[in-house]
Amino acid sequence: MDRLPIVYVRGYAGPTAGINEQVDDPFYGFNRGATHVRVGGDGDPAFYQFEGPLLRLMTDEGYQLLVHGDQHQYLRGAEDASVPPASLWVYRFYDQAATTFAAPPHESLPERLLGKLHRRVTADGFDIESAAAGLYDLVELIRRKTGAPRVFLVAHSMGGLVVRCMMQKVCFQADAEGRPRSPAKDLVARFFTYGTPHGGIAFRLEALDRGEQLFGPAGSDIFAPEKMYGYLEPKARFGDLPPRSADFDPQRLPEQAFDTDDVFCLIGTDPRDYGLSRVPVGPRSDGLVRIERAYVRGAHRAYVYRSHSGTYGEVNSEEGYQNLRRFLFGRWQVRLDLAGLPGDLPEEPVWQADARLVIRGLPIVMTEQSAAHWCPVQLGDEIRRRAGKAGAGVAVPVTGTFLLDRDRLRYALTLRVFSLREDGGRLHLGEHLEQVPAWADTLVVDVRPDADDAGLTAWAAWNSAVDGPPDRFDPITEGLPDGARGPLEWRRADRDLVADVPLPATARALTVLGPDATLRIAVRDRQGAG
Repeated sequence: MDRLPIVYVRGYAGPTAGINEQVDDPFYGFNRGATHVRVGGDGDPAFYQFEGPLLRLMTDEGYQLLVHGDQHQYLRGAEDASVPPASLWVYRFYDQAATTFAAPPHESLPERLLGKLHRRVTADGFDIESAAAGLYDLVELIRRKTGAPRVFLVAHSMGGLVVRCMMQKVCFQADAEGRPRSPAKDLVARFFTYGTPHGGIAFRLEALDRGEQLFGPAGSDIFAPEKMYGYLEPKARFGDLPPRSADFDPQRLPEQAFDTDDVFCLIGTDPRDYGLSRVPVGPRSDGLVRIERAYVRGAHRAYVYRSHSGTYGEVNSEEGYQNLRRFLFGRWQVRLDLAGLPGDLPEEPVWQADARLVIRGLPIVMTEQSAAHWCPVQLGDEIRRRAGKAGAGVAVPVTGTFLLDRDRLRYALTLRVFSLREDGGRLHLGEHLEQVPAWADTLVVDVRPDADDAGLTAWAAWNSAVDGPPDRFDPITEGLPDGARGPLEWRRADRDLVADVPLPATARALTVLGPDATLRIAVRDRQGAG
């Protein structure tokens, strides 16, 4: 993928007092790094220096951060197609709502006190649709000045809703002079979100949900799921609620607006390192956004043990950056499915799977779904949901990632399958061994681009079959005592190269997996060659 301009869109800053604090940061927080990393569970924080996503893109991908005192003024004054496309831009939509760029008024003491109170409970000057329209104008300006055909959009939290308002509503409306706007597909190449509440923010108490919708202090009512209809539907106005006849789902990005295959949602699963909102929101969240509401349906996802923001936040994390970099620039898209599963699975027991994906050379986990982090793969439910559509066998997506175009790649998928029995809505623990999986293993995959650069050669083996530590063998099949040591055999399936790796016998003995179960690897060349 060409080095297209990257535009960052920040999240919710709260009332005017919070907005004033944020506009003092020249990069709206995207320059911030971190020196702490969670080691998991209740472990103490360990030192790890992450420079921040802006600096890393400059050092890793050769991007430039062009400010010159004012990014907007610099762009307006530049000649068309004269600005480097590999450039970073921060959309400062909150500046117009800040009070720090004007001379302070002469106020009496009561007026001063009331003004401070007002700035702590309201967000005058901010409107999500105006912010979305301003983003459209900025993207068009950047495209014209850089000559780039499209841009990458990277958003944190509410910033993702600003982008979606632009894509789903603003792009379908005429501008102030009555001219039709371009569709988002013509403006944006890829769209990445950190912790965006694509399905709104929901609380454990229904009364709080109602209060959010009715009152929404400091503009927070934009997170009420039903009120999202007003700024995501082209013909609606903010405040409108979806009619009963409308099939409105805030997590659905219409195909005519943008292709969900070009969307990636990073989902945080650590609520403990966030503020007080983690109490009413609950544990299945990043402290603010619930896990099941943090993605666009059909988009790529990664689950990381990070909180919504702060010291252990998603934006200033190595996990977030590595997923961002590979989604924007990775040539190879990899999808991993459990395939060949039986479609006639009984209701009991409940089957779940933990899945963890790592890439050699990285100090972090790329994505992890686990019961401990409130987001296991609901294996039994997924099988039953897909059984009616399956042919010879059911396929359940497990995880996926993107790989950079390097000479040597190794990634590993760890799977743990659990069964649970319920009795009257409660877990039946009579025969249960806690945290003991019915099956667990790690698939190690080595990948190398072909000499003619037209495809990939890959080797795969289950760690349980490798005769010694996997680090000793490259490719991994050299560690197999018997059987095939050659590369995987690919077959063409539409735009993908597909290979099946049979599961070990211990796994195929489980009723949830069955005798024909495989781990299916599907690889797509995003440059169009594979």
